[in-house]
Amino acid sequence: MSWDDWRPEIDATLLYVVRDGEILLIHKKRGIGAGKLNGAGGKVDPGESPLDAAVREFEEELRAHPLDPRKLGEVAFDVVDGVSIRIHVFRADVLEGEPSETDEAIPLWAPVDDIPYDRMWADDRYWLPHLLEDRPFEAFARFEGDELLDCEVRCLADGS
Repeated sequence: MSWDDWRPEIDATLLYVVRDGEILLIHKKRGIGAGKLNGAGGKVDPGESPLDAAVREFEEELRAHPLDPRKLGEVAFDVVDGVSIRIHVFRADVLEGEPSETDEAIPLWAPVDDIPYDRMWADDRYWLPHLLEDRPFEAFARFEGDELLDCEVRCLADGS
């Protein structure tokens, strides 16, 4: 498959808070990836910027507010005979309020040196270390159902 010609059907976001040697994950209760651990996030609404969507989704899912999130990457997420999503990935280092369970998510703080990748999407183990090291990246992941067929990660010189 040529990623150069790939076009997403959906723009979405993920936002991770990393502080004190831990990363904030959610146990997703519904929607794409229900039952998996992930970052808070969701679809970008028409007319909404990815940053605004990331903050809105985070607040809706966890009832807390990330301060000064910055975009570190994009993931081209493609499911054979399924959905294709461009995911804008953000990181914040400060959180206002304590995350709490909602109808959509259960918050979970995980040590950055013991991330439960076996409970996450299979591509996360390849690009999440870039986020943890504050390195801009782009990733390309192709799935058939939950099975990862291919994953490529590129480091970027800046956050563009």
